[in-house]
Amino acid sequence: MEFGAPQLLAILPELFVVGMALAILVLDLYLKPSQRGVTYTLTLLTLFGGAALAGYLVPEHSRTILSGHFIHDRLSAVLKVVLLGMTGVAVIYARRSLQRLEMYKGELFILVLLATVGMMLMASAGTLLMAYLGLELMSLSLYTMIAMDRDSVPATEGGLKYFILGSLASGIFLYGLSLIFGASGSLEIPAIAAHAAEAGVSDPLLVMGTVFVAIGLAFKLGAVPFHMWVPDVYHGSPNPVTIVLASTSKLAAFALLMRLLVDGLGAMAAQWQEIAAVLAVLSLIIGNVVAIAQTDIKRMLAYSAIAHVGFLLIGLAAAPDADTGYMSALLYMVMYTLMGGAAFGLIAIMHKRGAAGERIDDYAGLSQTHPWMAFMMMILMFAMAGVPPTGGFMAKLYVFQAAVQADMVGLAVFGVLLAVIGAFYYLRIVKTMYFDAPEGALAPDADGLARTVLTVNALGVLVLGIIPGPLVDLCLYAVQGI
Repeated sequence: MEFGAPQLLAILPELFVVGMALAILVLDLYLKPSQRGVTYTLTLLTLFGGAALAGYLVPEHSRTILSGHFIHDRLSAVLKVVLLGMTGVAVIYARRSLQRLEMYKGELFILVLLATVGMMLMASAGTLLMAYLGLELMSLSLYTMIAMDRDSVPATEGGLKYFILGSLASGIFLYGLSLIFGASGSLEIPAIAAHAAEAGVSDPLLVMGTVFVAIGLAFKLGAVPFHMWVPDVYHGSPNPVTIVLASTSKLAAFALLMRLLVDGLGAMAAQWQEIAAVLAVLSLIIGNVVAIAQTDIKRMLAYSAIAHVGFLLIGLAAAPDADTGYMSALLYMVMYTLMGGAAFGLIAIMHKRGAAGERIDDYAGLSQTHPWMAFMMMILMFAMAGVPPTGGFMAKLYVFQAAVQADMVGLAVFGVLLAVIGAFYYLRIVKTMYFDAPEGALAPDADGLARTVLTVNALGVLVLGIIPGPLVDLCLYAVQGI
């Protein structure tokens, strides 16, 4: 196996994050609880430093290293920049909330870094083995993070549910990988792609493996009918952990989906296209309809996340037959990462009498007590609802355009109708903030950095709807060659 400077540069972001995680782990042993700010600062430097490295080392051409296990291409580089950057933003949002929950500990920051490494490996997976290792590293870290608040019954329950159901999904996913390996005789994704192009649907092992892999990935994305964990885990998780669950972990699952189903099984697109279309319809119905009945804002956003997966799956179902299909899917996933991270970050920042403000009624009259926070929340709710001129509207527009190009007009029309229904529960929050009388003492509890980052994040979602060109060009650049 040849290994020189080019190969070392390709894996430098992963090496940097892992090395810093180990250094922070050792350093944290010698820090007093009052010195946890050092660990926090080093974690941020690691995440943003890793994002800078990934952005600087974007390759002109795709190459495979480490005996085929690691792919270094434009898609992986762009995904890593977003993953590392948004995880750093999540850590900034979470600081004061972690302090309130007595979770401001070195162990949590280490788990965040390890989960991020798992996500990075998923984005660069060149073999089935690397795909599974990355997925498990991310999942095991998230299981622990969810249940770290041991004094909280909902957190313990959420962590246990996610562990049990996640283990089942991982088993199904691994079984699918084993069937694909048995059918193709190789762990390497390019070799699997060559076998899929040759054998196609005539190989029952390959078809069955595709179905099981799709089920495992659908669970990680939270698509119906594999969504049963999402509301309970989102609701039970400490607010800081929910930010990561709702944003970067879904982007990592999308990255793995692109590697396995697009790079590896693109020749069998008709098989997973049908699966994606069915999951999209079910996710849009359940996510939007059930969200209307929720009174807890985290559960409402959890069901809305299921609906957003439905919109993403529309883009993926149409992608092989549309000129801008994969670009639209990547655009939607990146935009949801920005919207979801900011929305749950704002919830983590809001504070009411020693507890998080998680009831929708808690936000009544927020425009009168904290007008800027209400304005930020309004932008995010409009973006998630797909109201122009926000980035959420542009993301939905590109997804529907791809569906029309792929002659899936019925699926596009269905998505538009469900988007209109979904707008109700988002606008209900805006109505509560601006037209209801204030109740209680809901107030933001965040440092100046968190407030500034939230403002930039929310306004960025708005600006990307008015000027979507840079993000569209970036997504097109990333998916070139797929």
